[in-house]
Amino acid sequence: MTQGEFRILRTTTPGVTAVVASSRHSFAKHTHDEFGIGVIEHGAQKSLSGRGMVEAGAGDLITVNPGEVHDGMPIGDEGRTWSILYFRPELVAEAAADVFEEDRQAEISHPVMADPLLASRFRGLFRILTSMPDAGLAGESGLLDIVARVICERRAPVVVSPDIRHARAMIDDDPAAGHTLTGLAREAGLSRFQLLRAFEKTTGLTAHAYIIQRRVDLARRLIADGVSLAGAAASSGFSDQSHMTRIFISKYGISPGRFASAIN
Repeated sequence: MTQGEFRILRTTTPGVTAVVASSRHSFAKHTHDEFGIGVIEHGAQKSLSGRGMVEAGAGDLITVNPGEVHDGMPIGDEGRTWSILYFRPELVAEAAADVFEEDRQAEISHPVMADPLLASRFRGLFRILTSMPDAGLAGESGLLDIVARVICERRAPVVVSPDIRHARAMIDDDPAAGHTLTGLAREAGLSRFQLLRAFEKTTGLTAHAYIIQRRVDLARRLIADGVSLAGAAASSGFSDQSHMTRIFISKYGISPGRFASAIN
């Protein structure tokens, strides 16, 4: 069902995860906790992004911000192959502060970039972080260079009403809880319809889809910490391991078992 191959590579830099993938999978809407910067090596895809629907082909840089709702579908029958680095937000924020000599809310403005030189620089950084025993100065220099080139505008603050912020915090604090639309609406001081409309407008996901995403996020963290698949499913609020597996594959194109094998 994964229709391809995903390899999670260890890097020498804490806070950076490398992935090489080749897939015909169509990814459901999902988010990541990290910044993602990668290159399409073969094939092409179209995807929903924070800037609307975009297309990327071989040689294009692809990016995603933490919490940005996106999906991904291949263009054509051959699928696509890509390499991508995921960076913890604090790592990018620190690099952005160095580059711009000021604290700023880091955001990547363009989900797709047709820039052969930048793609070449990214490939160089990918090789450094995944093949050198100690990336050291080369890794730091490459990261600063990439950040300087992709973080190109100050992020406009997203205005979130206190009621929706409260409802979202309830989910974030305990995604495994049996949240109901009625309960969330009551706590937010809104009608169920008001909550539905405002929640999707603010987060890009319905309240139910947001809960599922946060449960997957929790499951990924638990699996990364060595918790068994059955234990992760139960602790994350899924009805059973098979339910978690279906959602996992839908969003990330890889099963929880393969994910566990790759990172543990």
